[in-house]
Amino acid sequence: MRIELITKESDLLKKGVDYFWKRLGSQSNFNFYKDCIENSFSDNESVPKFYLMMNKKEIIGCYALLTNDIISRQDLMPWFACLYVEEKYRNQGLAERLLKHSLNESQKRGFDTLYLSTELNDFYEKKGWKYHSKGFGVFGDEMRIYSTKTN
Repeated sequence: MRIELITKESDLLKKGVDYFWKRLGSQSNFNFYKDCIENSFSDNESVPKFYLMMNKKEIIGCYALLTNDIISRQDLMPWFACLYVEEKYRNQGLAERLLKHSLNESQKRGFDTLYLSTELNDFYEKKGWKYHSKGFGVFGDEMRIYSTKTN
């Protein structure tokens, strides 16, 4: 299994947009995902970046590094977001592999801390993430923010 960065030249661009949208989006926001991904190519050293986990030619998971995860804490970045692993591949350590990959990619881009927001309990804590603070979503919902060092 390998983890691929979606690039403008990638043969995975269209499939990647569809994958992120179908796994994480809704019927009305395809253009949101398409625009986000297509505008992530400007600088290879910065974020946003979108990644796919591949098992041969099959996409089995994904994650993104973002400048903001649609949360009130605009002062924090980058954000780990969009983690997804296909159900038949879960409980095999693949989410942890994607998390580790994100830390390496963040460090390569010069970031010493990575953030995420979640409603999950205990998943990220078990992976070494620490509670950082609270933030708010666009509809006023309170969210927990976690952080971890990239090195």
